[in-house]
Amino acid sequence: MSASRRNRYKHRSKTVIMQHDFTGNSPVFLLCEGQPSTFEKAPSLNFVETLPTEMSVKIFGELDMPSLCQASQTCRQWRDIIEDSEQLWRQQCLLVRAVCQREVDKDRRDGMSWKVTLVRNYTRSCVKNDWLRGRYSHVRSADELRDRIMVPLDVESWGEILQAELDR
Repeated sequence: MSASRRNRYKHRSKTVIMQHDFTGNSPVFLLCEGQPSTFEKAPSLNFVETLPTEMSVKIFGELDMPSLCQASQTCRQWRDIIEDSEQLWRQQCLLVRAVCQREVDKDRRDGMSWKVTLVRNYTRSCVKNDWLRGRYSHVRSADELRDRIMVPLDVESWGEILQAELDR
């Protein structure tokens, strides 16, 4: 059986081509209107071009922080929507706030945008979260942390980490 199978049928005087692609991890159906003789593959459509900006923001809102940053590098249109959306940055920042509440709240009180607040606190939240989860519970020397990204944490954060270690 070939990797791809096409079915053609007439629909209101237009030829509709349905192509089933078996080569990927999951079956994909592509529906396109066109002339069967000139149709080679489905036109690539950028959902940002076809959907309202609000819908694109909702879709981007499903991504985690690293994926959102990668998406912003895909094309200028995606970058502009992601960079300009306070809603996206706020949503990601509230996830960071769950770990670094004091730092996020202070930055917001100081008038920083959601994006700047997130950039300032994202790495801190990852490091603090690793400490709180016990990732470094069995570290015997600073040499074991040499390849890890570390950031300064405040006294209250170290108190939380120490309490988490005592509770383990």
